[in-house]
Formats: sequence, C-alpha cells, structure tokens
Amino acid sequence: MSTAAVAGKVDLDKLHAFVGRAVADLGAAMHAPLIVIGDRLGLYRAMADGSHVSATDLARRTNTNERYVREWLNANAASGYIEYDPADQTYYMNPEQAFSLALDNTPVHLPGAFLVVKAMMNDTEQLIEAFRSGAGVGWHEHHNALFEGVERFFRPNYLGHLTTEWIPALEGVEAKLNAGARVADIGCGHGASTVLMAQSYPKSIFYGFDYHEASIKRARQAAHDAGVEDRAIFDIAPAKTYPGGGYDLVAFFDCLHDMGDPEGAAKHVHQTLAPGGTWMIVEPFATDQIESNFNPIGRVFYSASTMLCTPASRSQEVGLALGAQAGPKRIEQVVRHAGFTRFRTAAETPFNLVFEAKP
Repeated sequence: MSTAAVAGKVDLDKLHAFVGRAVADLGAAMHAPLIVIGDRLGLYRAMADGSHVSATDLARRTNTNERYVREWLNANAASGYIEYDPADQTYYMNPEQAFSLALDNTPVHLPGAFLVVKAMMNDTEQLIEAFRSGAGVGWHEHHNALFEGVERFFRPNYLGHLTTEWIPALEGVEAKLNAGARVADIGCGHGASTVLMAQSYPKSIFYGFDYHEASIKRARQAAHDAGVEDRAIFDIAPAKTYPGGGYDLVAFFDCLHDMGDPEGAAKHVHQTLAPGGTWMIVEPFATDQIESNFNPIGRVFYSASTMLCTPASRSQEVGLALGAQAGPKRIEQVVRHAGFTRFRTAAETPFNLVFEAKP
C-alpha cells in the first residue's frame, strides 16, 4: 500500500496520541544509560539523604566532572527521577526516589533492571541475525552487564518475598528448612536466592547449580562474603544433569522458561527429590490469555523474552522456547508431563507466580 493510501486513512487525533506515546518511550529509552551511569558513579547514592545539592556539590562528592554532572542532573529532573528547586537552583531526591534508586537492599531497587536494558541494546545485532536464521543466543553469549543486572533486578523481589511469603506458602517446607533440609537451587546465577535461603535457615544446606561458569564464581564469592560458604555450595551443572539427590526442596527461580528442554529438566527434578519433597517454580507473572498480558509488566517481560529468554532456549537442545509469559496452564503441562501429580499456585506478586509441584 502506498504512503498516500495509508495517509488517507489516518485519524489525526489517534496519530498525535501515538506519536506522543512514542516520544515518551524515546525519552525513557534514552534515559536508561543515564541510570546506569548514575548507579556506577554513585551519583544517586550521594543524594540519598535528600539534601539539596548543586552540580558542583555532587561532582565534588563523587569525584566527577561538574559539567557532565549538571547535564545528568537536568536529564534526571526532566525524567522525574530527581527533583529540582528553582529557588536556589539545586537538586534533591525525595524519599521514594531514594528508596528505589539510591539504596541497594530495598524491595524496589531499580538500577539492576537498566543493566539488563544495557545488555539487550548491546546484543541487538546478534538478535537480528537470530531472527533471520532461527538460531539461538546462549545466556553466556550476552554482554556481561546482563548477569549483574538480572541478579540486581530479581534480588529485591527475593528479599521482599522469598522467606516471608513464598516458602511459608509451600506445604510443610518451612518446617523442614528450620529442622535441617537439603535444597537444590537450579539456574542459581549469582546465587542471590541461594545465599538468602542459607542465611535464613541455618540448619539446612543449599546447593546452587548453573551452567554459566562466571556466575558460579560470583556466587561462591557472594556466599563467602555472607559467611555461609559452608552451607551454600555452588557448582557448574545444567538443569537436566545436576548432581545429588534426596533433596527436600528443589527451586527454580525465573529460569524454567529459559531452558531448551524444560520437560527434561522437570523429569530430573522428579528423580532427585526426596520422598515427600517439593519443587518450587518461580516464574514471571503471566495469565493464560495473551491479551491479558498486554500491560506495563507484560510489556517488560515480553520484551525480555524476545531478547533473552526465547534465544536462550533456542540455543539448547529441544529449544521448546516457553517464553517468559507462558502462563500457569502451560507451566502445569510441563510439570505434569514429567510425572508430577500435584501442582498449584502457592503465591504471587505483581512480578512473579510461585508454583508448588509434588510427585
């Protein structure tokens, strides 16, 4: 269809509304690297106390260049990430901004998510070729900002919910952990979930497995730093062949949908559980109706799934490519095909669904 033919069908009010949304998205996309810069240089942390600062003040606090800092401050103020006081031409963070951007151990710490965006933008050319060929892009093949970003994106949710809501929602699991249990954390990445559980349940022992060697090295360091290296033990292993058995709990945090053969992984879980054991599957929040996922959270997860999750699965054997918005029914199919007879949604947050499966 020609440009003139399309133009003749355009509703100008709808066009202006659409372009306005695109401009807002453009501003958000262009602001993303500034969030990474502010995080890396400690600019947000230096403003966490809410005091008013000039560009000169902030540059001095962070040992950075005043002219760059001034432009960064104005960009953040324009985006609503900091506040500007025109009376004295200073900048400050309100408590909500500081809680989300300047403090590391909060349930809504945001900068990690923008490291994921950095990796996605960096890897665009790889994905263009994958779109053409249908080939996969392995998790390990992405920019290294992805691995730190994923940990920092998901870790706040684990801090806020894992030991206070999710594990208590599982039938009999918390009692076992308090008494002393064996736990396998599959696809553990940097070990944020493994270390948190080891800190919370000192009588239990936790084994973290991931095929990505660099992530396992980082997880071991995290366990050492937290003083739980004797009970949070990490090793390189894929989901279908991780070692050991007799696990009272096997946990998959936001990773089942990334696997090439999730049913094969599920069968291995079935074989390695102790009698009466539980499989906890944490997945991105989604409904079974595609159109119900067309919302801000679904937008984030569908985009991540296109760039990260689907390519990861396609790079492995089988390449089922569940995607990050598979939904409960599809996850249940995978679980039941592996021999599990009981499956339920145990808990949920705006970002996650927590499933419980038993043989």
